[in-house]
Amino acid sequence: MGLFNLSQDLGIDLGTANTLVFIKGKGIVVREPSVVAINKTTGDIEAVGSDAKNMIGRTPGNIQVIRPMKDGVIADYDTTAAMMKYYIKLAQKNRSSFAKKPNVMVCVPSGITMVEERAVIDATKHAGAKDAFPIAEPFAAAIGAGLPVWEPTGSMIVDIGGGTTEVAVISLGGIVTSRSIRTAGDDMDEAIIQYVKKTYNLMIGERTAESLKMDIGSAKALSEKELMDIRGRDLLTGLPKTISVSASEIASALKDTVDSIVEAVKNTLESTPPELAADIMDRGIVLSGGGALLKDLDEVISDETKMPVFVADEPLDSVAIGTGKSLEYIEHFRSHPNIGVQRLSD
Repeated sequence: MGLFNLSQDLGIDLGTANTLVFIKGKGIVVREPSVVAINKTTGDIEAVGSDAKNMIGRTPGNIQVIRPMKDGVIADYDTTAAMMKYYIKLAQKNRSSFAKKPNVMVCVPSGITMVEERAVIDATKHAGAKDAFPIAEPFAAAIGAGLPVWEPTGSMIVDIGGGTTEVAVISLGGIVTSRSIRTAGDDMDEAIIQYVKKTYNLMIGERTAESLKMDIGSAKALSEKELMDIRGRDLLTGLPKTISVSASEIASALKDTVDSIVEAVKNTLESTPPELAADIMDRGIVLSGGGALLKDLDEVISDETKMPVFVADEPLDSVAIGTGKSLEYIEHFRSHPNIGVQRLSD
């Protein structure tokens, strides 16, 4: 009857773009977009996750598709709580009816304020958690990427998500120095939309911009002439139109966003103690998150910092895996509530 495991603790990567749920002993069981479709007339939730994402740009007037997380923090409290409740229920669909409420480890940006952190904890409890423990995203990403976070050695992680880029140097189970900037994957998509609009007078949607980024996007200009056809609405005639966009154009559209990420990495290195900087020089910088998949980003960061740069084995899952693995240390987090969280004053 499973009486020995009535409570299944969960790790949740509550991201701007995607939400992943990790069950202790099972791994990642839910991987869905952080998107909710709401009926504006009745206030009911029409769809959550992939079903809601497929509605973006295609809904009638009475249905609104929203992303309740913005820049890594809660923008719409009630919708976020409802979305988390749905995903927790989905993750526990086979649990016993006698099961207790789970303890939940939930990740937060390292530069989060006390108010923003409290909102995440309250939303997690509201969604059905017995107790909620925050863990800093870069700390979780480092655990998930297999870095020796508990040892007296410097590890550097750059986690590029949808809403935030988290850069941190970790040693002895805590963040030594970090930067959290609200420039990440969503900004790349927006930069592509604005570039196509300005250059071709063509309006494209988020999904088309994301496809361009993933298929031909690059962190640096390429010599080969790779092209991709895209469809959108001509702003001059108002009619649908198809154009071809080159990889080098997308690289130039992404340049400002990439520069911001590189700058955050350099600023973090500048404030790293010399002993730890020497460790990082030996071990290299690890990239995680969806943004780590941008072509040649590792090369660009390596060229700018003169350090080896590697992409984590499972960059999209690193934070969720680390959040789940940290459930093993839940008592440690209970007695050290702010471990791995370093709030920035600037």
